[in-house]
Amino acid sequence: MNRDVILTCAVTGSGDSHLKHPNVPSTPQQIAEAAIGAAKAGAAVAHIHVREADGTPSRRLELYEETVDIIRQSGTDVIINLTTGMGGDYVEHPDDPTVFGPGSDMVSPAERVKHIEKIKPEICTLDCGSFNYKATTYLATYAMLQESARRITAAGVLAEIEAFELGHIWQAKELIGKGLLSEKTIFQLCMGIPYGAEATVDNLVAMRNALPQGANWGAFSIGREQYPMMAQAIIAGGNARVGLEDNIYIAKGEFATNEQLVEKAVRMIRDLGANVLTPAEARKKLGIVK
Repeated sequence: MNRDVILTCAVTGSGDSHLKHPNVPSTPQQIAEAAIGAAKAGAAVAHIHVREADGTPSRRLELYEETVDIIRQSGTDVIINLTTGMGGDYVEHPDDPTVFGPGSDMVSPAERVKHIEKIKPEICTLDCGSFNYKATTYLATYAMLQESARRITAAGVLAEIEAFELGHIWQAKELIGKGLLSEKTIFQLCMGIPYGAEATVDNLVAMRNALPQGANWGAFSIGREQYPMMAQAIIAGGNARVGLEDNIYIAKGEFATNEQLVEKAVRMIRDLGANVLTPAEARKKLGIVK
Protein backbone atom coordinates (compact mmCIF):
# COMPACT_ATOMS: atom_id res chain seq x y z
CA MET A 1 0.00 0.00 0.00
CA ASN A 2 1.08 3.54 -0.72
CA ARG A 3 1.07 5.50 2.55
CA ASP A 4 2.14 8.82 1.00
CA VAL A 5 -0.33 9.66 -1.73
CA ILE A 6 0.02 12.30 -4.44
CA LEU A 7 -3.50 13.45 -5.28
CA THR A 8 -4.18 14.89 -8.75
CA CYS A 9 -7.29 16.81 -9.73
CA ALA A 10 -8.16 16.68 -13.45
CA VAL A 11 -10.28 19.81 -13.49
CA THR A 12 -12.03 19.88 -16.87
CA GLY A 13 -10.79 17.45 -19.53
CA SER A 14 -11.65 17.51 -23.23
CA GLY A 15 -14.86 15.50 -23.39
CA ASP A 16 -18.48 16.51 -23.75
CA SER A 17 -19.08 16.94 -20.01
CA HIS A 18 -19.94 20.61 -20.63
CA LEU A 19 -23.11 19.35 -22.33
CA LYS A 20 -24.07 17.32 -19.24
CA HIS A 21 -22.92 19.47 -16.30
CA PRO A 22 -23.95 23.14 -16.04
CA ASN A 23 -20.73 24.32 -14.40
CA VAL A 24 -17.81 22.52 -16.05
CA PRO A 25 -14.92 25.05 -16.06
CA SER A 26 -14.45 26.50 -19.55
CA THR A 27 -12.80 29.93 -19.57
CA PRO A 28 -9.17 30.37 -18.46
CA GLN A 29 -10.41 32.16 -15.33
CA GLN A 30 -12.80 29.33 -14.45
CA ILE A 31 -10.24 26.60 -15.12
CA ALA A 32 -7.58 28.43 -13.10
CA GLU A 33 -9.99 28.99 -10.22
CA ALA A 34 -10.91 25.30 -10.31
CA ALA A 35 -7.23 24.34 -10.10
CA ILE A 36 -6.64 26.78 -7.25
CA GLY A 37 -9.72 25.51 -5.38
CA ALA A 38 -8.65 21.91 -5.85
CA ALA A 39 -5.20 22.74 -4.47
CA LYS A 40 -6.69 24.41 -1.42
CA ALA A 41 -8.87 21.34 -0.87
CA GLY A 42 -5.81 19.06 -0.85
CA ALA A 43 -4.74 18.24 -4.41
CA ALA A 44 -0.98 18.44 -5.00
CA VAL A 45 -1.33 18.40 -8.80
CA ALA A 46 -3.76 20.13 -11.16
CA HIS A 47 -4.13 18.38 -14.52
CA ILE A 48 -5.29 20.93 -17.07
CA HIS A 49 -6.96 20.98 -20.48
CA VAL A 50 -8.38 24.19 -21.95
CA ARG A 51 -11.70 24.99 -23.56
CA GLU A 52 -13.31 27.76 -25.54
CA ALA A 53 -15.75 30.02 -23.67
CA ASP A 54 -18.69 27.88 -24.87
CA GLY A 55 -17.09 24.77 -23.40
CA THR A 56 -15.77 23.33 -26.67
CA PRO A 57 -12.44 21.53 -26.10
CA SER A 58 -9.49 23.51 -27.42
CA ARG A 59 -5.71 23.43 -27.79
CA ARG A 60 -5.08 27.14 -28.38
CA LEU A 61 -1.75 28.26 -26.93
CA GLU A 62 -3.10 31.57 -25.67
CA LEU A 63 -5.73 29.79 -23.56
CA TYR A 64 -3.04 27.66 -21.89
CA GLU A 65 -0.89 30.74 -21.31
CA GLU A 66 -3.72 32.71 -19.73
CA THR A 67 -4.83 29.82 -17.51
CA VAL A 68 -1.35 29.04 -16.22
CA ASP A 69 -0.54 32.71 -15.71
CA ILE A 70 -3.58 33.15 -13.46
CA ILE A 71 -2.57 30.13 -11.36
CA ARG A 72 1.04 31.25 -11.06
CA GLN A 73 0.12 34.82 -10.17
CA SER A 74 -2.28 33.60 -7.48
CA GLY A 75 0.65 32.33 -5.43
CA THR A 76 -1.09 28.98 -4.97
CA ASP A 77 1.43 26.19 -4.52
CA VAL A 78 0.17 23.51 -6.91
CA ILE A 79 2.05 21.37 -9.41
CA ILE A 80 0.84 22.24 -12.91
CA ASN A 81 0.32 19.29 -15.24
CA LEU A 82 -0.73 20.19 -18.80
CA THR A 83 -2.16 17.75 -21.33
CA THR A 84 -0.59 17.04 -24.72
CA GLY A 85 -3.48 14.81 -25.76
CA MET A 86 -5.22 17.23 -28.11
CA GLY A 87 -4.67 16.97 -31.86
CA GLY A 88 -4.72 13.21 -32.31
CA ASP A 89 -8.36 12.51 -33.20
CA TYR A 90 -9.20 10.57 -36.35
CA VAL A 91 -12.85 10.20 -37.27
CA GLU A 92 -13.48 7.92 -40.24
CA HIS A 93 -15.09 9.56 -43.25
CA PRO A 94 -18.38 7.78 -44.03
CA ASP A 95 -17.49 7.45 -47.71
CA ASP A 96 -13.72 7.03 -47.66
CA PRO A 97 -11.69 5.71 -44.68
CA THR A 98 -8.50 7.18 -46.18
CA VAL A 99 -9.88 10.69 -45.65
CA PHE A 100 -10.30 12.43 -42.29
CA GLY A 101 -14.00 12.74 -41.56
CA PRO A 102 -15.89 15.55 -39.81
CA GLY A 103 -14.74 15.92 -36.21
CA SER A 104 -11.14 14.87 -36.90
CA ASP A 105 -8.37 16.96 -35.36
CA MET A 106 -4.90 15.82 -36.38
CA VAL A 107 -1.72 17.88 -35.94
CA SER A 108 2.00 17.17 -35.73
CA PRO A 109 3.84 16.26 -32.52
CA ALA A 110 5.46 19.71 -32.61
CA GLU A 111 2.02 21.30 -32.59
CA ARG A 112 0.80 19.00 -29.81
CA VAL A 113 3.60 20.04 -27.45
CA LYS A 114 4.23 23.67 -28.42
CA HIS A 115 2.44 24.95 -25.30
CA ILE A 116 4.70 22.71 -23.19
CA GLU A 117 7.84 24.16 -24.78
CA LYS A 118 6.54 27.71 -24.26
CA ILE A 119 5.00 27.50 -20.78
CA LYS A 120 7.25 24.80 -19.25
CA PRO A 121 4.92 23.30 -16.63
CA GLU A 122 6.44 20.95 -14.10
CA ILE A 123 4.62 17.95 -15.63
CA CYS A 124 2.86 17.17 -18.90
CA THR A 125 0.99 14.09 -20.02
CA LEU A 126 1.88 11.90 -22.98
CA ASP A 127 -0.78 9.50 -24.26
CA CYS A 128 1.59 6.70 -25.14
CA GLY A 129 -0.08 4.97 -28.07
CA SER A 130 -3.09 4.73 -30.34
CA PHE A 131 -6.43 3.28 -29.30
CA ASN A 132 -10.09 3.29 -30.30
CA TYR A 133 -12.34 5.65 -28.34
CA LYS A 134 -16.00 5.07 -29.19
CA ALA A 135 -16.43 6.61 -32.68
CA THR A 136 -12.98 8.20 -32.62
CA THR A 137 -9.49 6.75 -32.90
CA TYR A 138 -6.71 8.48 -31.01
CA LEU A 139 -3.55 8.34 -33.11
CA ALA A 140 -0.07 8.41 -31.65
CA THR A 141 2.37 6.46 -33.79
CA TYR A 142 5.71 5.33 -32.43
CA ALA A 143 7.48 7.99 -34.52
CA MET A 144 5.13 10.65 -33.12
CA LEU A 145 5.81 9.47 -29.58
CA GLN A 146 9.56 9.63 -30.10
CA GLU A 147 9.38 13.23 -31.32
CA SER A 148 7.00 14.27 -28.55
CA ALA A 149 9.20 12.63 -25.91
CA ARG A 150 12.32 14.29 -27.28
CA ARG A 151 10.68 17.72 -27.18
CA ILE A 152 9.20 17.28 -23.71
CA THR A 153 12.54 16.20 -22.26
CA ALA A 154 14.41 19.02 -24.00
CA ALA A 155 11.97 21.49 -22.44
CA GLY A 156 12.92 20.20 -18.98
CA VAL A 157 9.39 18.93 -18.28
CA LEU A 158 8.66 15.61 -16.56
CA ALA A 159 6.37 13.37 -18.62
CA GLU A 160 3.40 11.56 -17.15
CA ILE A 161 2.57 8.58 -19.37
CA GLU A 162 -1.15 8.06 -19.87
CA ALA A 163 -1.37 4.29 -20.39
CA PHE A 164 -4.70 2.97 -21.64
CA GLU A 165 -3.45 -0.59 -22.15
CA LEU A 166 -0.34 -2.73 -21.67
CA GLY A 167 1.23 -1.88 -25.02
CA HIS A 168 1.40 1.78 -24.02
CA ILE A 169 3.58 0.87 -21.05
CA TRP A 170 5.83 -1.19 -23.32
CA GLN A 171 6.32 1.76 -25.68
CA ALA A 172 7.01 4.12 -22.79
CA LYS A 173 9.67 1.81 -21.37
CA GLU A 174 11.39 1.78 -24.74
CA LEU A 175 11.34 5.59 -24.87
CA ILE A 176 12.92 5.67 -21.40
CA GLY A 177 15.49 3.06 -22.42
CA LYS A 178 16.47 5.16 -25.44
CA GLY A 179 16.95 8.22 -23.23
CA LEU A 180 14.06 10.09 -24.87
CA LEU A 181 12.18 10.22 -21.57
CA SER A 182 13.53 10.66 -18.06
CA GLU A 183 13.96 7.65 -15.79
CA LYS A 184 11.76 9.63 -13.36
CA THR A 185 8.83 9.45 -15.81
CA ILE A 186 5.46 9.05 -14.06
CA PHE A 187 2.78 6.59 -15.15
CA GLN A 188 -0.97 7.14 -15.00
CA LEU A 189 -3.00 3.97 -15.60
CA CYS A 190 -6.21 5.02 -17.34
CA MET A 191 -8.81 2.38 -16.50
CA GLY A 192 -12.30 1.89 -17.89
CA ILE A 193 -12.02 4.27 -20.84
CA PRO A 194 -13.64 2.72 -23.92
CA TYR A 195 -11.86 0.83 -25.43
CA GLY A 196 -8.70 0.51 -23.39
CA ALA A 197 -8.19 -1.60 -20.29
CA GLU A 198 -11.41 -2.37 -18.45
CA ALA A 199 -11.57 -1.16 -14.86
CA THR A 200 -10.90 -4.45 -13.09
CA VAL A 201 -8.53 -5.40 -10.30
CA ASP A 202 -6.83 -7.97 -12.54
CA ASN A 203 -6.13 -5.37 -15.23
CA LEU A 204 -4.87 -2.84 -12.69
CA VAL A 205 -2.45 -5.36 -11.19
CA ALA A 206 -1.26 -6.55 -14.60
CA MET A 207 -0.49 -2.99 -15.71
CA ARG A 208 1.16 -2.15 -12.40
CA ASN A 209 3.37 -5.22 -12.70
CA ALA A 210 4.49 -4.12 -16.18
CA LEU A 211 5.80 -0.74 -14.96
CA PRO A 212 9.51 0.02 -14.62
CA GLN A 213 10.87 -0.94 -11.23
CA GLY A 214 10.39 1.87 -8.72
CA ALA A 215 8.27 4.07 -11.00
CA ASN A 216 5.88 6.59 -9.45
CA TRP A 217 2.42 5.74 -10.72
CA GLY A 218 -1.26 6.27 -10.18
CA ALA A 219 -4.53 5.06 -11.62
CA PHE A 220 -8.02 6.39 -12.16
CA SER A 221 -11.32 5.39 -13.69
CA ILE A 222 -14.39 7.28 -14.80
CA GLY A 223 -17.96 7.79 -13.64
CA ARG A 224 -19.07 5.78 -10.65
CA GLU A 225 -15.82 3.79 -10.74
CA GLN A 226 -13.77 6.87 -9.84
CA TYR A 227 -13.51 6.28 -6.10
CA PRO A 228 -13.40 2.45 -6.11
CA MET A 229 -10.47 2.60 -8.54
CA MET A 230 -8.79 5.33 -6.50
CA ALA A 231 -8.91 3.11 -3.40
CA GLN A 232 -7.64 0.08 -5.34
CA ALA A 233 -4.76 2.08 -6.79
CA ILE A 234 -3.63 3.26 -3.36
CA ILE A 235 -3.86 -0.23 -1.90
CA ALA A 236 -1.83 -1.53 -4.85
CA GLY A 237 0.90 1.07 -4.23
CA GLY A 238 -0.17 3.92 -6.49
CA ASN A 239 -1.27 7.53 -6.34
CA ALA A 240 -4.74 8.99 -6.82
CA ARG A 241 -6.67 11.12 -9.30
CA VAL A 242 -10.17 12.59 -9.23
CA GLY A 243 -11.85 15.56 -10.93
CA LEU A 244 -14.58 16.64 -13.31
CA GLU A 245 -12.63 15.32 -16.29
CA ASP A 246 -13.41 11.81 -15.08
CA ASN A 247 -16.65 12.09 -13.10
CA ILE A 248 -19.24 14.88 -12.83
CA TYR A 249 -21.19 13.62 -9.79
CA ILE A 250 -20.50 13.78 -6.06
CA ALA A 251 -23.52 11.54 -5.38
CA LYS A 252 -26.13 9.93 -7.60
CA GLY A 253 -27.82 12.69 -9.59
CA GLU A 254 -25.93 15.46 -7.75
CA PHE A 255 -23.46 17.49 -9.79
CA ALA A 256 -20.02 17.90 -8.23
CA THR A 257 -17.41 20.62 -8.08
CA ASN A 258 -13.73 19.81 -8.29
CA GLU A 259 -13.31 20.91 -4.68
CA GLN A 260 -15.98 18.46 -3.52
CA LEU A 261 -14.37 15.60 -5.42
CA VAL A 262 -10.97 16.42 -3.89
CA GLU A 263 -12.39 16.79 -0.39
CA LYS A 264 -14.04 13.36 -0.64
CA ALA A 265 -10.80 11.86 -1.95
CA VAL A 266 -8.81 13.36 0.93
CA ARG A 267 -11.23 11.88 3.46
CA MET A 268 -11.04 8.44 1.84
CA ILE A 269 -7.26 8.47 1.59
CA ARG A 270 -6.93 9.36 5.25
CA ASP A 271 -9.54 6.76 6.21
CA LEU A 272 -7.38 4.19 4.44
CA GLY A 273 -4.53 5.17 6.77
CA ALA A 274 -2.47 7.12 4.23
CA ASN A 275 -1.16 10.68 4.06
CA VAL A 276 -2.11 13.22 1.39
CA LEU A 277 1.11 14.90 0.27
CA THR A 278 1.46 18.64 -0.12
CA PRO A 279 2.79 19.99 -3.43
CA ALA A 280 6.24 20.43 -1.85
CA GLU A 281 6.23 16.86 -0.55
CA ALA A 282 5.00 15.58 -3.92
CA ARG A 283 7.84 17.38 -5.74
CA LYS A 284 10.32 15.69 -3.43
CA LYS A 285 8.78 12.28 -4.11
CA LEU A 286 8.80 12.86 -7.87
CA GLY A 287 12.27 14.40 -7.91
CA ILE A 288 11.23 17.69 -9.52
CA VAL A 289 11.93 21.31 -8.68
CA LYS A 290 9.26 24.02 -8.55
